[in-house]
Amino acid sequence: MTFRSAGLPALEARLKDDLSLLELPSKSWVPPRFHDGSRVRDVVVVGGGMCGLVALASLQLLGIDNIVAYDRAPEGREGPWVTFARMRTLRSPKQLTGPALGQPALTFRAWYEAQFGRDEWARLDKIPRAMWMDYLVWYRKVLDLPIENGTRVLEIRTIEDDLLAVDIERLANGERETVFARRVVLATGRDGLGAPFVPAFAKSVDRRFWAHSADAIDFAALRGKRVAVIGAGASAMDNAATALETGAGSVDMFVRRKDLPRINKFTGISSQGVVNGFIGLPDEWKWKFLHHTLGAQTPPPRDSTLRVSRHENARFHLGSPITDLRQVGDHVVLTTPRGQYPMDFVIFATGFNVSLETRAELASFAGNIAYWTDRFAPDAGLESEELATSPYLGPSFEFQEKVAGRTPGLEHIHSFNYPATLSHGKLSGDIPAVSDGAQRLAKGIAKSLFVEDRGTHFDNLKAYDTPELQGDEWTDYEATAQEKSA
Repeated sequence: MTFRSAGLPALEARLKDDLSLLELPSKSWVPPRFHDGSRVRDVVVVGGGMCGLVALASLQLLGIDNIVAYDRAPEGREGPWVTFARMRTLRSPKQLTGPALGQPALTFRAWYEAQFGRDEWARLDKIPRAMWMDYLVWYRKVLDLPIENGTRVLEIRTIEDDLLAVDIERLANGERETVFARRVVLATGRDGLGAPFVPAFAKSVDRRFWAHSADAIDFAALRGKRVAVIGAGASAMDNAATALETGAGSVDMFVRRKDLPRINKFTGISSQGVVNGFIGLPDEWKWKFLHHTLGAQTPPPRDSTLRVSRHENARFHLGSPITDLRQVGDHVVLTTPRGQYPMDFVIFATGFNVSLETRAELASFAGNIAYWTDRFAPDAGLESEELATSPYLGPSFEFQEKVAGRTPGLEHIHSFNYPATLSHGKLSGDIPAVSDGAQRLAKGIAKSLFVEDRGTHFDNLKAYDTPELQGDEWTDYEATAQEKSA
């Protein structure tokens, strides 16, 4: 592959020119605000991964530029791409525009072709995972997005009904600071409103015997070991394959279902109709769409599955839900309806759950954030704990109060992360429609800020006095006629 780094400066110049032709970014328009002598941020974004980047970019293009994102990871390690994601390539087709926000020069394809050429693009099958991270690093740089790495958000609190305090900590030195903000966006990924999920019985076993697929796992330490992977989704396959490729003695995959899912339902009906129309569905129809999708489950990618099954020491146990896990000396024993299996290590690829009470940053609000179960009761047979515990969000991804008036300021916190799916569709966690989600978010914030500042904007309207006409561009016919007749 020929690398042509000189192509990037040309692409960056093209992007700059394209944005200029569209008069983007728009001029700054949000009136400055101060609290206790400090400038109040218009928006604070929590998270500097893909969703955080595209949220910042969308706000910035709309002229909302007094913004910042905080991410605890070092620069270049935000999100899952080079941390706990273990697939070789992305699952999304390479041509999807992702966070490009309608700008051709901001697409992954443009970035790739600028360096390797169009022929290499044609030969590329899917996007290598680490290369996607390289692209996001460039995206941040070329748009000059304001992100402070190594910074943890400790808590979000209400100071006034329309003002939030964000307590942060600099991880390098433990220094703490309070930043004031009018809006906060939680761009915190799949576990952004909770934590990795593991069955309760796992917690009775010593932690050295198991991990969640989102943990930092020392796969080299599993060389020659008997490894169990619980689950059959994409993450399960990726972790199983990584263990096998690193030299695990054997990998047994335990799958609750009697067959692996074959059809990716939601992807099959993807369209701009779904992207823009899902939010307009009545609650019962949103629930029906997502309930059916969850029931069918998402199949793991074919490549990921073959990556496991090509190993002779890989075994698939279908129809084998784990009913018990117990520690026996220097190993553990898994129990399924089909038998007992001694293992040295277990990886739970069991997803994430929404558990607001575990999120320290939301401690002031967690008890009054409305879930779907607070607003909607499904028909018999359509129950789902996962859907029931999704946050019930407003039209701009904002939280809603369970009891009105109990937690002022809650509606100024926006949940732009995976758990927003039931309210908005798949716009805030996956690559395909993330630009549409970010633009919906940013436009909603712009609308609410303007409405909130309407008095200032009206005063500016009345005070505006720059003339476009000087008074010498015309004559009054009647006055001129009277002068001539005098």
